[in-house]
Amino acid sequence: MRSIKLQVAMKLAEFQLSQNQSTPPTGLSLALQSLWFDAKGDWEKAHELAQEDGGTPGDWVHAYLHRKEGDASNARYWYVRAGKPVYPGSLEEEWVAISEALLAKR
Repeated sequence: MRSIKLQVAMKLAEFQLSQNQSTPPTGLSLALQSLWFDAKGDWEKAHELAQEDGGTPGDWVHAYLHRKEGDASNARYWYVRAGKPVYPGSLEEEWVAISEALLAKR
């Protein structure tokens, strides 16, 4: 179990470092690309990619983005679609939690 956590942590660190680049790394899912653009400050592109995803990962990111936007009712709708509870922590903590979960599935 510790090995898996370490691998996810390394993936997260690499993902965060990639945000110094001008384009996201190749091979990322739409949901991860959405989080990448959100971290770069491009909410509109992040939202577009989350919508384009159309699956549970995209719905989860979509929920986070609307929570970040301050639209709590729209965020709740997307959390329900994703089968996730409304995140109780900070936006930064949620970004990390979603990123780790999605990176672990890669």
